[in-house]
Formats: sequence, structure tokens, C-alpha cells
Amino acid sequence: MQIFRKLFAAVAILIAPNALFGQATPVSDFRSLILNPGDQVRIVVWRNLELTGDFMIAGNGTITHPLYREIQVTGLPITTVEERLRTFLTRYIANPQFIVLPLVKIIVGGEVRAPNVYSVPPETTIAQAIILAGGPTERGRLDRVRILRDGQEIPVDLTEANSDVATLQIRSNDQILITRQRNTFRDIVAPALTAVGAVAGLVNIIISSTR
Repeated sequence: MQIFRKLFAAVAILIAPNALFGQATPVSDFRSLILNPGDQVRIVVWRNLELTGDFMIAGNGTITHPLYREIQVTGLPITTVEERLRTFLTRYIANPQFIVLPLVKIIVGGEVRAPNVYSVPPETTIAQAIILAGGPTERGRLDRVRILRDGQEIPVDLTEANSDVATLQIRSNDQILITRQRNTFRDIVAPALTAVGAVAGLVNIIISSTR
């Protein structure tokens, strides 16, 4: 019983992640979301651990679970997925009590402390995704964040105090990249000096061999 209370509490937090950052998000925001292969879906079935967990969406659009795999979930809004899941669960449970939460796949990379592929709730913002990846490194530039989405690049400046870009929500398969801060000496002068030193050494070898 206690484990299910914890699971439902965790789902309640994830449904409104912006509440953790001082901004409430309506639960209905993700109802029109369409799941893609590679995304995940979190299913919590009351008093049934066997049917509870985070499950990957397979390439054929079904849930990777021995029983759920007959349920097609891609190309459908979450409300339709819920109805299909309810119909399925009534085979085993009378009046099933459950929660379905989509988790979309994103990539956070570049100058962050924990670059990785993450599965997050669809209400997650760009700023929250970066925090999830450990935040920027000391070389990361928050004024030059790149969002790669649907073959396009969206530049984002998270340092603008009055901008709403920090609350821009992620989408499935987004790539969030933190640009590296340039250091003139490290990136330009030092390599140039190294190259000059190498050339000078080569010249000395050539001169010595001709004597």
C-alpha cells in the first residue's frame, strides 16, 4: 500500500513539474500530446505492481510490456491511449484505477555536467531540462543555447531577465545543446604557438640535415 502512495505522489509531482519552480502547469496540457517511438509512458495501476512502471514505446508503436504490447499508442492523443488502456485493464481488473503519464525523449548535451538522453514529462521546460542535466559547466554559455527541433535550430538566450524563453517547453526528440565559451588564449593563441613551435622545430631539423 505504501509503495503505491509513493508512486502516485511521484506521478502527481511529474504531472506539474513547473510547480517546483514556482509556476503551476495545468494537468490538461499534455492531453493532446502524440507519442513517438523511443518515448516512454509511465503507467501506475492501483494495487498492481505487475502492470506498473515506465515502459518504452517500440518502433511498431506499441508498449514494450508482455501484456501491454498489444496496445497501439503512437499517433494518438493521451486521452485515446487512456481509453484503450482502460478497456485492456478491465479484462483483469474490475473498475481499474490507474494513471498514464507520457515521458518524451530528449537529448541534453554540450557544456552541461551530465549530458545524456533523458525521458521527461512533456511540461518540462528548457531551463528545467538543463538543470536535470546538472546545469551548465563553467565553460557553458546560457546566452547561446541551441535547440535542434524537427530539422531546425532555435537559438535561445536564457540570461534574458524578462524573456519567457526559459519557460519554453520541450518536445519529443528535442536536442538541447549548451555552447562552449570561447577562450582566446586557449582556443586561438595556444594552438597557434604550438603550430609555430612545431614549424620552427621542423626548420631546425632541415637546416641541421643540410650542414
